[in-house]
Amino acid sequence: MICCRNCGQPFPLSQFPFRCPTCDGLFGFDEGLEFNLGDINPELQGIWRYRAGFSLPEGAPLVTLGEGNTPLVWSEAFGKRVAFKLESLNPTGSFKDRGTAVLVSWMLAAGVREAVEDSSGNAGASFAAYASRAGIQGKVFIPAYASGPKRAQIEAYGTEVIPVPGPRSRAAEAVLKEVDQGLIYASHAYLPQGTAGIATIAYELVEALGEPPGTVLVPVGHGSLLLGIWLGFQALLKCGMISHQPRLIGLQAQACDPLYRAFQAGQEHPLRIPEGKTLAEGVAIADPYHGEIVLAAVRESEGLFLHVDENRIEAGQKMLARLGIYAELTSALVWDGLRQLPAGLPEPIVCIITGHGLKSA
Repeated sequence: MICCRNCGQPFPLSQFPFRCPTCDGLFGFDEGLEFNLGDINPELQGIWRYRAGFSLPEGAPLVTLGEGNTPLVWSEAFGKRVAFKLESLNPTGSFKDRGTAVLVSWMLAAGVREAVEDSSGNAGASFAAYASRAGIQGKVFIPAYASGPKRAQIEAYGTEVIPVPGPRSRAAEAVLKEVDQGLIYASHAYLPQGTAGIATIAYELVEALGEPPGTVLVPVGHGSLLLGIWLGFQALLKCGMISHQPRLIGLQAQACDPLYRAFQAGQEHPLRIPEGKTLAEGVAIADPYHGEIVLAAVRESEGLFLHVDENRIEAGQKMLARLGIYAELTSALVWDGLRQLPAGLPEPIVCIITGHGLKSA
């Protein structure tokens, strides 16, 4: 069940708030996610095979564009055998579709007909597509520097785009003014519903490999991707499907790396830093909402955080392309992450390719 992490209040479906109306806390799954092998529905496709574990309200509709079931492609990198999970091949070109499909299904169950979102691009495009599919009127606030293809994609779905000058945080501030006027905030960062969809990455990896990965490399901004994957592996551990938690490697751009710095300093909370500009715009988050729980998840998995120098990001994109994988610049963090990996980390090693290179062309 989804409850406030602070006071325990159940999520009030009719209000659909992005924070607890009682104490302003963040919502989350009170006992984690549930996975049962017998609940997999082979008649459904993609992530919806695992619908029983999404905690959807009774009678909730299924909003889908065919998300999930993305390929796992093997290659050699830095003398290692590595598998790349191509989340870039989801319907709108990023992993966000897994979470958005579940979130928008929740929204329809609550009777939501109009909503707003803020995004550096991928989440906005995903929300625009699924809102259009569901007949929900949407508006997306983006930083004015967001790549042209991402903006064009959002607009193509019929969603209004509001470019906001300044750093990424300004778009987040602008959307809250709309929320103060009574609009529903379909936040991929605040709301936890989508993490159940993202958790299906963990389920698919275990299905494809026949075992849990040894090490998983994940670009991290707010942390919803890493959090969802961690929750998925936790659910598999809880039901006995796997025997150990893979080590999670969080990747940040050196220009904006509050979680890396906190990890290195042994801190439980993200460190306050200036909002630096980076080519990896999808992780340009100076104040990650899930920072505390993401740091705890990485430590519990015996993983670590790495950061990538700005000069190595485009080079990483080019090297991935030489393998036939055209990844956006945020995804390219995994290449230098592989270079930096300490020796002796358990295999198999999996890198999450979060978005398609056409989004940053």
